[in-house]
This record gives sequence, structure tokens and C-alpha cells, in this order.
Amino acid sequence: MDSTSVVRAVLRDRVEVALTGPDPAVLRLGLLLPLSGALGLTGPSGLMAAALAATELNTAGGVNGRPVQLVLLDAGRSPVEVAADASALGDLVDAYVGFHTSDVHRALEVALGGRVPYIFTPPHEGGGRRAGVVLLGDSPTRQLAPAVRWLAARRGARRWALVGSDYIWPRAVHRVAGGIVRSLGGEVVAQWLVPFPGRGIDAEEIVAGLGRVRAEAILLSLVGRDLAQFNRAFATSPLASRVVRLSGSLEENGLLAAGGDDTGELYAAMRSFAGQGDDRRIALAERHHALFGGHAPVLDAYAEGCYDGVHLAAALATRGALTAPLAQPTTAALLADGDRTPWSSSPLGPPRAGSFLARADGLDLTVIAPLSG
Repeated sequence: MDSTSVVRAVLRDRVEVALTGPDPAVLRLGLLLPLSGALGLTGPSGLMAAALAATELNTAGGVNGRPVQLVLLDAGRSPVEVAADASALGDLVDAYVGFHTSDVHRALEVALGGRVPYIFTPPHEGGGRRAGVVLLGDSPTRQLAPAVRWLAARRGARRWALVGSDYIWPRAVHRVAGGIVRSLGGEVVAQWLVPFPGRGIDAEEIVAGLGRVRAEAILLSLVGRDLAQFNRAFATSPLASRVVRLSGSLEENGLLAAGGDDTGELYAAMRSFAGQGDDRRIALAERHHALFGGHAPVLDAYAEGCYDGVHLAAALATRGALTAPLAQPTTAALLADGDRTPWSSSPLGPPRAGSFLARADGLDLTVIAPLSG
């Protein structure tokens, strides 16, 4: 069976689902992935990861005997469009799982109104959430503070510049980063927030500005194609070999889009990296390769989060807790109590805790240190 057939076996068309109505015999998950827009380069990897998880669950007999189906929505469009489509599905899905930008996330949170669980898997901006919203990723403080500390201690980085896209998550990163940098005796010497979504960024002008303020390190919260465009421009500048770059959104597909990086000064802080070589990552890669072959998109950190999100929805359903009131507290219990019973259909068990710091090495991201809060 080729990769397209594997995905089609678990995917259901949104219009078909709307026409046929609810089906209590199956567990339907709305899958929210960016298939277009700035993060569109990460969507195919997430789709295959979700299909892998759904296939594993169905091979194991489904969830309480119910096969898993995925109903795909393109979350790379405007927040209004995505929220309207998700809201229109209403109770035709049992839960939503996915990753996308936080402006879309907040619109979805309002539109869904606590009617069904909504598992949001990537790094997020922090803060409270409405009933039913489950966060699997890290807040800016948890994700980035250990990496900034590591770079400040080992690279002596004191003069930091902040460069991000102008929407919710990067703004939160900028607010938090100032406190992190100052607590380490450093200073924020400049900030840029570029229009988002836009038609691209003036990367050369930002790079020139970074030279003028004599930045020693840059915290990047640009995303998707904007991040790739900036890194391409920066890698050819005189700053490339002496200014540290740290990103909380760089993964393998984004590095490939930038053409790789050989400067030795580009770092990423994420939950996982494709080549890190621990038992969980190796097992995930082997299962992914066995199902999709060697030509599938790189299984990046966003995709691993989506894989875990589908298995979390199944674990909640096994506990009878795939409801908006129970999703948050039950998830906290599932991730804390060490009981593997609800994860019995997940070959890799519960999501990993902690994160890693990696450095770009050509077209690869090489893990150089584990990070802890």
C-alpha cells in the first residue's frame, strides 16, 4: 500500500461527513493542519504522522471497538475561515487535534465554545484556556528560557535582538524574552515584528539593522517560509559566523526550505528532532518508514506532536473522558500518573516530556544538549 492509500484509508472528506451526519460507531477526529500559508511546508508531515497514529489505533482494534477516522481541515487559512469550517462540523467530530498558528488557535477556541475537546499540539503563547482546550506544547518560558541560559553561559551572548512575526505567539515570546535576558545580566538591544501573514519579509534590511545594533544573539520567532527566508539571507551576511541565532519554531522541513545552514551558529529549541537517536525517536522513525517508505516528508517536531495528539484523544476516549469538561483534568492525570493502561494502543506510550537544543549542521539538526525548565 502506498502512502496516499494509507492516508486515504483513515481520512474522511469534510463535505461527505456533513452530508452523512454523525456516526457513533466510529471515533472521528477533526484534524487541523496548515496545508497552505506560512506554515504550509509543515502540513504534509503532520498529516502523515496523524495517519500513522490512526492506523496504529485501527490495527489494534480501534478505540473501544470504534475505528478512528480523520476529518482534515486546512488550518493555514485565515482564522475566520478555519473557525467557521470547524464550527460548522459541530458535533460531527468527537474532538479536534492539530497544530497551526496561535491566531487561528484563539479563533478556534472561541468558535468551538467548549463543545468538544480541542488538542493543540505545538509550542504556544501561554496563559489560560477555555474548557476543553488541551495544550501539549510548551509556553515561551518553558521552551526558551533553558536554551537562552545555555547559550548565554557557553557563548557569552549578552546583547540580544528579538525578531518575530506579528501575531500572538511571537508577541508573547518577545514579552517573556526580555525578562529572561535581563535575569542573565543581558539586554535586549532591538526588536522587530514583521507583518503576518504577508508576502514575505525584507530580510536583508533586518540583517542590516542587526549589524547596526551590534547584536550578539538573535531570538527568532518567525515561522514557516518567513523564517526560511530570513535564515537564507542571514547565512550569506558578514554576521553569519559570529552572531548566534536561536529559534523556537525551526524544524527539519524549515531548515530544508532555507537550503540548510553551515554557519555553526543556528540553534533550535524543540521537543524533538528527527536525528536525535533516542529510543522513542528511533521507534517512531521506523514505524513511519515502514508505513510510508523513505520518500515521505521528514517527521519533524510538529508532526510528532500531532501523532501524540491523536493517541492522546484515543487515551481520553478509552477513559470515557473525551469531553470538554473532562479533557483538561484527565490529560493532566494521564501525563502524570505513569499508568500505561490508557496508552495500550499507542506503541510509543505517552508524549515525551522535556525538550532539546539542536544546532544546524548543513541540512540536519544535531542535538547538542537536553533542556529542562
